[in-house]
Amino acid sequence: MNRANLVLHAKASIDRGSKSFALASKLFAVHTRERVWMLYAWCRECDDLADGQDHGHGMSATPASEKTIAVMRMLTRRAMGGEQTGKPPFDAMGIVAQECRLPNELANDVIDGFALDAKSWRPQSEDDLYQYCYHVAGAVGCMMAVVMGVGPRDEETLDRACDLGLAFQLSNIARDIAEDAAAGRCYLPKDWLAEMRIDPDDLMNPTRQDALVQLVTRLCDLSERYEASARIGAARLPFRSRWAVLAAAGIYGDIARAVRRSEGGSLNKRIVTSKAAKAAWVAKAFGQALFKSKWTDREQLWTRPRRLA
Repeated sequence: MNRANLVLHAKASIDRGSKSFALASKLFAVHTRERVWMLYAWCRECDDLADGQDHGHGMSATPASEKTIAVMRMLTRRAMGGEQTGKPPFDAMGIVAQECRLPNELANDVIDGFALDAKSWRPQSEDDLYQYCYHVAGAVGCMMAVVMGVGPRDEETLDRACDLGLAFQLSNIARDIAEDAAAGRCYLPKDWLAEMRIDPDDLMNPTRQDALVQLVTRLCDLSERYEASARIGAARLPFRSRWAVLAAAGIYGDIARAVRRSEGGSLNKRIVTSKAAKAAWVAKAFGQALFKSKWTDREQLWTRPRRLA
């Protein structure tokens, strides 16, 4: 495929895989939007390969094999090196890498997250949870920031971009507790579960649901803290990118807020937000983007590994 066809393929992927991100992506300037779509297509393809899904649907209870992860690494390495792979999501990633000089380390960090899932890994501590969220989402946030024009050595802004990825993933985990449990996965730290006397192998035991709801609420609270930090970082982006990021933060942040308000309802029914609520965030984010937030320190927030130093 040529670049134009890869862009169309990537647009179809984001339209099908994430209506929230698809809506927010329309706010970017044209070239940034196309690159965001192509980077998303690579992320979506890797995630689907790791989870045995189709655009985020139908998670398999069987973890990806080491061979699958190895193929993912090989195709990514070839694409980022300028080779054609014949796989549209990977070739799209290659174009973005060449146009934006994406650091290979960030792509490797993302794949490391999928490798953890392939090993049926579970976090022991809260720091382990953040490390996992970095791999599968925070590093993606850093790559998206580079696509938006942030320099790969601008550590402060990349930290904020990582924070948005952490916020998104913490929200995902809070929303998908039951779905993950059905697939034999649990991303709640073992330390948290021990504190609440919850058996990690019997997570959905109704006798411990109240305790589980407390942990879900904790995840939602953490998601909101990292969302707030990411909003500050958006001040360093061009206006159209700032608008898109603030809209995405609000749209996705509403998932965590809805999960928290459900007081356990998310354990029995998947939480979704309405089209009207998403559209409202587009308008609200435009107003927010007109005024740059004052830069403040990231106090007591987990910080990503300095892989690029």
